[in-house]
Amino acid sequence: MEITGYCVKCKEKGVTLSNAKIHETKNGRYMAKGTHTCGTTVCAIMNKEKATAAVNAGVELVKD
Repeated sequence: MEITGYCVKCKEKGVTLSNAKIHETKNGRYMAKGTHTCGTTVCAIMNKEKATAAVNAGVELVKD
């Protein structure tokens, strides 16, 4: 599953996150965290359905 986000450094929308991991925050929300080709860490807020679909597709889930 391809996870995309917004790179603040490059100001580019829809960048693909490499080495993406799904993080469950303390308040129960989900976000994907990965890196862009420029080396910046990119985060994307996700709803529960997209997060579970990504985990089922093989993306690692990390509980914070």
